[in-house]
Amino acid sequence: MSTITTKDGTVIYYNDWGTGRPIVFSHGWPLSADGFEDQMFFLASRGYRCIALDRRGHGRSSQPWQGNDLDTYADDLAALVEKLDLKHVIHVGHSTGGGEVTRYIGRQGTGRVAKAVLIGAIPPLMLKTEANPGGLPISVFDEIRAGVILAAGHDGGAAGVLFLHQGVLGNGSDRGSEKDRRAHTGSARG
Repeated sequence: MSTITTKDGTVIYYNDWGTGRPIVFSHGWPLSADGFEDQMFFLASRGYRCIALDRRGHGRSSQPWQGNDLDTYADDLAALVEKLDLKHVIHVGHSTGGGEVTRYIGRQGTGRVAKAVLIGAIPPLMLKTEANPGGLPISVFDEIRAGVILAAGHDGGAAGVLFLHQGVLGNGSDRGSEKDRRAHTGSARG
């Protein structure tokens, strides 16, 4: 099993198939690296090196309480790219993975990036705030949370809602830090 350990001790699992120009896949919530295995098999069979990680809190990676925000996801991706010494990388991000890729580029620059492919990527901030007047009102997210809790059969405790992380709700939303922490866990907990 291929893993790296991040600076906060989180173990990140990844698949690394083929040889050639690297393509790194970043999955959406609540998937794992396995969500890209058909594409990876196809491309690895055609001369590409295909790498996909299980984001922290997902799949075979550690399930830490902290660090489930886009900055940390991007730092984890950077740690993987650096450990494997990848250059001229094609980054493919789906949904939350698209946010991870864009945050990675914003934080790390384009020195190791050849291209970025964003598939149904989340915007950097979905919540309507004074700084983001085009965003969605918090009531939309409250309804999603309630629906997921109901569908999952949870009583509202540490429910598996929690795909609304800092990159979606934003730091310092008007909902208060306790609600933000609950919304930022990044994976289902129950």
